[in-house]
Amino acid sequence: MTQTTASNRLSELIGLLDLERIEKNLFRAHHPADRSGRLYGGQIMAQALMAAIRTVPEERSPHSLHGYFLRPGDPSVPALIDVERIRDGRSFTTRRVVVIQHGQAIFNMDASFQIVESGLEHQDEMPAMVPPPERKIPQELKQPPFLEWRVEHKAFKEESPQQPRQHIWFRSNGPVADDPALHACLLVYESDNALLSTARLPHRGSFQREQMQMASLDHAMWFHHPAVSDWRVDGWLLYALDSPSSSAARGYNRGEIFTESGRLIASTMQEGLMRMR
Repeated sequence: MTQTTASNRLSELIGLLDLERIEKNLFRAHHPADRSGRLYGGQIMAQALMAAIRTVPEERSPHSLHGYFLRPGDPSVPALIDVERIRDGRSFTTRRVVVIQHGQAIFNMDASFQIVESGLEHQDEMPAMVPPPERKIPQELKQPPFLEWRVEHKAFKEESPQQPRQHIWFRSNGPVADDPALHACLLVYESDNALLSTARLPHRGSFQREQMQMASLDHAMWFHHPAVSDWRVDGWLLYALDSPSSSAARGYNRGEIFTESGRLIASTMQEGLMRMR
């Protein structure tokens, strides 16, 4: 599908990823003007990764990140992002990132970067699914930063137990510049959006959403192919999610992200709090 203009929300998000550099390894991050409650974890992760990227040579792409959500983020004040330069090797670079508000860490992350190398390859097969036709996409879905289409949306209308898996087509709600760092950070942003909900699917109808405390506890992500040269967030991507386990008031979730042509470009894992009040 041809995209000509970005939604206002996507333009705002891209602006939020343009961090203010305070010192060599210290950045200031801002938040959406209309955000209330707590900050969205995907935003904090994306901004943390962007800060790390700004301290790494351009030829090294992110290949993995491992983060922990420590405290709820406050949307009313900017966040400070402190990057520690752990190691600069011949082919790998490691950074440790801490996001701070009110003098306390709200998120910490280790991120690793690698020069582009060739090697042995194999991957999981993409589910046999195709992106939604343009005519089926409601207008209200075209306002957020990302357009999402849940393949199982009809089944999810019923408050009944479902298999712990779902498939979501998504792309940015407008074109994105040819900046690999921006594409990688936008993918991180969107990767947090549906993981935790997958662990709830087998339990639909057995709880009231208002009576459950839910929050992401951690997030891990691996990039299998570099952005722009191999994939773009403004092209359709399929997020295939499953949840092998929930126990001890926690739900464990996994995700694989494929291009429309079937290339596996990234994988995710997350555990989230699912506590009955």
